[in-house]
Formats: sequence, C-alpha cells, structure tokens
Amino acid sequence: MTSSIAIEPTGRSEDARGSDFARLSRRIAKAGLMERRPGYYAARFTIVACLYVGSWAAVVLVGESWLQLVVAALLAVAFSQAALVAHDLAHRQVFRTKRITEVSGWLVGNLLIGMGYGWWTDKHTRHHANPNHEDHDPDVSPDVLLWSERQAKVSRGLPKLIGRWQAYLFFPLLTLEGMNLHVASFRSLFKSTMKNRPIEGALLVAHVVIYLAVIFTLLPFGMALAFVVVNQAVFGVYLGMTFAPNHKGMQMLCGDDEKLDFLRKQVLTSRNVTGGRVIDVALGGLNHQIEHHLFPSMPSVNLRKAKPIVSEFCAEIGVPYHECGLVDSYRQALGHMHEVGAGLRAK
Repeated sequence: MTSSIAIEPTGRSEDARGSDFARLSRRIAKAGLMERRPGYYAARFTIVACLYVGSWAAVVLVGESWLQLVVAALLAVAFSQAALVAHDLAHRQVFRTKRITEVSGWLVGNLLIGMGYGWWTDKHTRHHANPNHEDHDPDVSPDVLLWSERQAKVSRGLPKLIGRWQAYLFFPLLTLEGMNLHVASFRSLFKSTMKNRPIEGALLVAHVVIYLAVIFTLLPFGMALAFVVVNQAVFGVYLGMTFAPNHKGMQMLCGDDEKLDFLRKQVLTSRNVTGGRVIDVALGGLNHQIEHHLFPSMPSVNLRKAKPIVSEFCAEIGVPYHECGLVDSYRQALGHMHEVGAGLRAK
C-alpha cells in the first residue's frame, strides 16, 4: 500500500488531511485518550460493588423499620451507578474482548439491576448512530412524550394528552422509568432478533426472584411494598436525570439532516454539563456528552481531558459547542418540551 505521506501534496500538513472528524481523531489519539484505563475501572468497579453490597447489607441490618425507605433510596443509587458501569461496558470502554465484555454486561445489567443488557445495548447503539433523529433515534420516539412540533402535530392518544403539559409531568413520569426498563427488558425476550435470550432471560428472572424474595421475606408486606415503590421510583428518576440533560432541547434532526457529517451530527445534538468531579461521578462522565458521542469507546475518565481538545477544534471549524450548568440543562430541556406542547394547548 502506498504511504499516505508519500502522496500528500507539498505543503499540506498531517493535521489537514481527511474529514473534520479524522483530523480531530488524530489529535485525540496523539493525546493518548483512547487508551484503556484498567486501574480506573478496577477502582470504580470495586467502589460500585461495595455500594451495592453495602446497600443490601443495610436492608438486612435495619430490619423492620420505616428507615428502610432511606435504604431503598440508597439502593436505587447503587442500581443507577451499576447501570452507568453497564453503559461503559456496552461501549467497550473497559475490556478489549467481546466475550468478557458481554458476560460482564449480563452480570451487571441483567442480574444485579434487572436491565436487559442486550436490549439496552441495541437501543443505545441506534441512538448513537442517529442522535435526536425523529425517525431513527429510539430515545426520541413519541411513545409517551413528544420531542418536536412535527411529532406534536400528528400525535394521538396518550402522547397527545400528556404532551400538553409534559414539561410539568416529566419528573413525575420518571418515577416509572425504572419499572419501564424492567418491562422493556422482558418484552425484548420475545423478539426472535434478540440474541442470547436463554441466558439473558434466566438472569432477569433470577434478579426479580432474589430481589422480591429478600425484601418480602425481611419486611412486613406493606413496608416491603413501600420499599419497592421508593426504590424503583428513585432508580427511574436518577437515570432520567442522568440522561435528560444530554440531548433534550438540542437540535432535532429529520429527513435531509441525515446528510450532516458524523462530527456535526454528534456535536449539534449534544450538550455538555459543566461542573467538577462530583458531577462526573454522579452522571458517570455522561456530562461530557459531546466527547462521549464523538468517541464512545473512550474511557469515561478521559472525557474531561478530551473536552478542551474538542471544544478548541469545534471553534476552529465554526461548529457550535454547547455547554451549561446542570440546573440550566434541565431548564433548557423542560423549556423545549413545553414549547413542543404549545400547539396542543392551543386546541
């Protein structure tokens, strides 16, 4: 194969070759930010495992007390942090080989938190390929909520009813998101296109059986029921508040927008959330959403280091790079949702 250096026109720098994304990728690779971080993930897995085991230990130690509702919330945080670990596994940020990644994903996703790893990976992969695209991104499908005026105009049934006041209903609806993840995971097992259904199904069933058996054995029925409700509600709200700031209220794509190149498709539809290390931990690094969408296999701990490189490059080529604080990100997302429902309220 002829060397690319040999055929490069005189005076054309290495950095100038290829697409915008290719040029950015070379800068990121040169900084070593795509390299594995085994030490970081070993420490993170250990901390999340301790939080998970410690939360279940607290369930046993607290016993028959309404303080269990606090424990239920703590366990929901453990579930959410485990889900963020599963997210990094799905993006091949942790291990090099597919098999160990898949097995780890089944154990963390299906067994520990009852979220189908295969189902979620497929859904999330389609989201990454076409973020905020009305026809291709499952995360902006108008199943319950509406994400564009176009969707609002053709809405029917429940989405149309909820859409009028969806900005006010968004956080209350998130309390159901945890349960929705479980239901969707089980429903996916009935699809013939779903791979590894026996093992995924067995682990999902094991999670539900163990989860309910422990809680309803240790606690009186009413207290156990309240525990489940609080645990699943906080789990849903936590996950929703982690993912909502990233794309909601950013540019929506449809039709000819598919012609956008990869870099612009990812940057224009994503929003970063500013903040320190606490925000990084709470959101699992997804607050650096622009960098994550451009380089999904980059270890999440490296995303903060990639930010100045990406933002500087976007400034060079004239592509808007959007970032704001956490509260402002929710304000923008909810403001967009309220605006989408304006036409429905006028009827």
